[in-house]
Amino acid sequence: AVGDGKCSDGLKQYREEYIDKIASVLKKYAGKVPIVLVIEPDSLPNLSTNQADPRCGNVATSSAYRDGVSYAAKTLAAADPAAAIYLDAGHGGWLGWKNNMQDFVQTIQALDVAHLIRGFATNVAGYQYLGEMCPSYDYCLNNAHPEHPCCADACGLTAEWNPSHNEHNYALHLRKAMSEGIPGFVPHIIIDTGRNGVADMRSDCANWCNIRGAGVGLVPSTATADPDVIDAYFWLKTPGESDGCT
Repeated sequence: AVGDGKCSDGLKQYREEYIDKIASVLKKYAGKVPIVLVIEPDSLPNLSTNQADPRCGNVATSSAYRDGVSYAAKTLAAADPAAAIYLDAGHGGWLGWKNNMQDFVQTIQALDVAHLIRGFATNVAGYQYLGEMCPSYDYCLNNAHPEHPCCADACGLTAEWNPSHNEHNYALHLRKAMSEGIPGFVPHIIIDTGRNGVADMRSDCANWCNIRGAGVGLVPSTATADPDVIDAYFWLKTPGESDGCT
């Protein structure tokens, strides 16, 4: 209802004019072609980490994110049960800290969709370098193995106690945290490599807007560093496309 503080009108529009229409198309092709869905980049990470910001943490916005994404996942999964659904999970320079990851696990758990999704899409429209996958997600913390190539850390994230200094290690972190926090849920990851081809084009991994010299990353492929964890590399954000910011 108008002014109910829960974004009810906006959610109704989102359900009926956006998600339901996509679901109707999916039903036509269910079982005929393989379908991969990446749901709402940036939405859930913002919900997890920006609660103190009144633009993100207010009741209306929180309700819109939680109810909207939950509805999307459940409706699209019902339209094509074989579809591979990935929720957005930001990137290692955003949710990679252990406290941020714990908040994100709680966010996903509250949606009640873990049993319907394949896993998570990371680095969508982001610049976080793939790097080399370490033996464990926290292998490089506390300067434990500075000589190992997997510990290369252009943004200095491990010095800030963030173990997810590259997207491969972030994938390991996501798998471990979600598997431990949500019983029976063992997520798989896809990573956007559309513009993360250069490791050290930024001094601060918080910089995200039209980074110069970023370079295109690996071409889309299912030949990943660990196919048991990472399903594929995709160009989810069109390489070279502007973020539209100033």
